[in-house]
Amino acid sequence: MQAAKKLTQGAVDAFKLSKGNTEEIIFDSGKGGAPGLGLRIREGGSRKWIFQYRFAGQQRRDTIGNAAAWTLEAARKKARELRVKIDDGFDPRVEKAVRIEESKTIFSSVMKDCLEARERDMRPRSFTEFKRHLEKHWSPLHKLPITGIARATVAGRLREIANDSGPVAADRARSSLSAMFAWAIGEGLCDENPVNGTNKNSKDVERERSLDDGELVAVWKAAPDNDYGRIVKLLILTGQRRDEIGSMRQSEIDLKAKVLRLPAARTKNKREHIVPLSELAIDILESAGTRNGRDLVFGNGEGGYSGWSHSKAKLDEAAGLKTAWTLHDIRRTVRTGLGGLGVAPHVGEAILNHLPAKLIRTYDKNKYEPEKRQVLDLWADHVLALVEGRRSKVTPLKRA
Repeated sequence: MQAAKKLTQGAVDAFKLSKGNTEEIIFDSGKGGAPGLGLRIREGGSRKWIFQYRFAGQQRRDTIGNAAAWTLEAARKKARELRVKIDDGFDPRVEKAVRIEESKTIFSSVMKDCLEARERDMRPRSFTEFKRHLEKHWSPLHKLPITGIARATVAGRLREIANDSGPVAADRARSSLSAMFAWAIGEGLCDENPVNGTNKNSKDVERERSLDDGELVAVWKAAPDNDYGRIVKLLILTGQRRDEIGSMRQSEIDLKAKVLRLPAARTKNKREHIVPLSELAIDILESAGTRNGRDLVFGNGEGGYSGWSHSKAKLDEAAGLKTAWTLHDIRRTVRTGLGGLGVAPHVGEAILNHLPAKLIRTYDKNKYEPEKRQVLDLWADHVLALVEGRRSKVTPLKRA
């Protein structure tokens, strides 16, 4: 049902459907009214401003917006703007289509789609960081179309991140933004990556730090008798990544077979990794106990161990190493130590779950499980001898 009345804001707020009607449209008329503007009321409480017009010989009706969000004067202004465009030969529906297409390339919209797509193939921790960088560090860009973001804009924001959060944080945020743009280019949403050519803020130097025997002993002895201390010792005994141990689950441990089975979803290369456990490693795991049937071995939250920075700072104070080091340096230390014991490179790499060159892995399907067990048992004996201050009985392996 349609009617024409001189609208006022009070009348707009008071209009109700007539009994028996499911829809009514009251058009704006009279002095001060906007031709074509109407208030459409539907059963169920829907109240929207519509604009009715003729274009190319066809009668059309488009929605302006919800009456709860648009005042009468705002709706009149929009209707008059549309009327001027129509009189100039411009089709409002073309403008609407362009607006819809542009909304698909707004940073926040692209970010949302990218996060949904990338979550499937990223490790949980990596995805969390990726999401945090885009949502937090790049929030000033959220309302901009990605096709309009210039290199200078990205570079300026990187300087701000470096000043506020440090150069390493800036470089990680830079990497996440570049990955989002690479995804957007693949989706056909843009043609260029504005991150390309911007400067890194931290020194791009490959880490070479590994602990010597004395430092390794100092760290082992300083490791506290808690979850963090157990994690550090297991890192030393297995050479695995921090989060692979920190987020370990009881269901991944097979004490009968003496192995840790890391599922593909928790490894960097997305391949299942079997880690043989020495007797010393099993003793440390058993000392952690279980917590009310909780599958996660360490920590109290839902995502494994947390509080890394605070725990590392306390360990640094107790160990007293003169040169700065990171937990990842332990992984390099293990690999270096295995080499010193005469372990064949391919076995050492298999323990760390490093993929061999593509040509090699195409033809060599061995996973070297017996060799890995032998080596990690020898390594545990070697570490224990160092900690106890006695001469190691481990004889360096002879390579064939």
